[in-house]
Amino acid sequence: MQSLETESELAIKKDQKYLWHNITPYSETNPPMIATSASGSWVTDIHGNKYLDGMSGLWCVNVGYGRKELAEAAYNQLLSLPYFPLTQSHLPAIALAEKLNEWLGDDYVIFFSNSGSEANEAAFKMARQYQQQIGQHYRHKFIARYRGYHGNSMGALAATGQAQRKYKYEPLGGGFLHVAPPDSYRRPAGQTVEEFNLQCAQAIEDTIVWEGVETVAAVIMEPVITGGGVIVPHQVYMDRVQEICRKHGVLLIIDEVICGFGRSGRKFGHHNFNIKPDIVTMAKGLTSAYLPLSATAVRKDIYEVFKDNSDDYGYFRHVNTFGGNPAACALALRNLEILEQEDLIERADILGARLNREFSELLDHKLVGDIRSFGLVTGIELVEDKVTKKPVHLDTVKGIIAKCKAKGLIIGKNGDTVAGFNNVLTFAPPLSSTDEDIQFIVDTFKSVMSES
Repeated sequence: MQSLETESELAIKKDQKYLWHNITPYSETNPPMIATSASGSWVTDIHGNKYLDGMSGLWCVNVGYGRKELAEAAYNQLLSLPYFPLTQSHLPAIALAEKLNEWLGDDYVIFFSNSGSEANEAAFKMARQYQQQIGQHYRHKFIARYRGYHGNSMGALAATGQAQRKYKYEPLGGGFLHVAPPDSYRRPAGQTVEEFNLQCAQAIEDTIVWEGVETVAAVIMEPVITGGGVIVPHQVYMDRVQEICRKHGVLLIIDEVICGFGRSGRKFGHHNFNIKPDIVTMAKGLTSAYLPLSATAVRKDIYEVFKDNSDDYGYFRHVNTFGGNPAACALALRNLEILEQEDLIERADILGARLNREFSELLDHKLVGDIRSFGLVTGIELVEDKVTKKPVHLDTVKGIIAKCKAKGLIIGKNGDTVAGFNNVLTFAPPLSSTDEDIQFIVDTFKSVMSES
């Protein structure tokens, strides 16, 4: 008599039959991990195996898994007011907008959406409309950076500087230009880090001038390019970019989708560089991914331009059905309280420094070319040759990730970005990770690298 399928076997079959996975090739022989529960920094799969999530999901579960207080915040709000559109208003959105303004430390007005892609799409529309309404009718172009990521939707993907994400989806939204990132590891011989970073910033100004100053609406960038390889700029770069934008009347949009909400060791990544963006986009850690929510924060003086009732088209004609859902806003407020009450922002700084210190011992490994950190984000660039800095083959990267998973550790990589440069291993564990969690990450990864 044929044995009955186990629950896990049946789930895998149904998964392969019904579910289309994010950015993952279909594989008959290598089914996805099916998670069933999680607590703290640990996830349990359908077979009962436990893994430390060294990537906080997709860089987002900042306060860790299993927070009952977040579930209760959403539950209580769902009982009283589960939904109301922000064509009008509701109290959780008002309270969260006020709190975000406090966290930003400046005078901003908040527009809510559901994802980082949507937050950036709203920012692009705001920037173009703002420029038109102050009389700059030809300013429609955006400058972004190669290797940077800003989302999957057609405009956000156009801003993204990762050719492999765009392949077979182009043409995308028009008016998006790209410049080289400040990848100091690959700077020309003889240049200091500061000189190279200033040169990279100058490329932005050159592009603005060459394209026509009167045609450029905004520059968009992450404080640190995260998913594109953890590329950390020098302070002089950020200072100069801000100066260039102000000089030419170009808005500066800072994408905080990953770097925000404590991940950088500060409330927002741009706070690490002491700059003041015109527009800030955010998602992921805003709710620690417990519910979908994103926000586009716009400097108050920019918002004021949209209040002119003499123009029939002067207001922001953009609607988002689920953006600013009351339950998501209530949960986000509680999430920010947890980050504050448990000092998780400072904790991220401490844990990040520890990871960087522990991993620095691997710089002598034959495959390790560079190690880069920003708060509780670490990128380890793997190379075949330390002199030429030739990236390792993708199979080597995948092999290390697989060995880590076999030992109970989930880590990431900068996958599907730029051909030939998907060679950076990434770490971004929950900010709430314990000292024991961090030691497990260190010991497990060092063990894998000793075998590689």
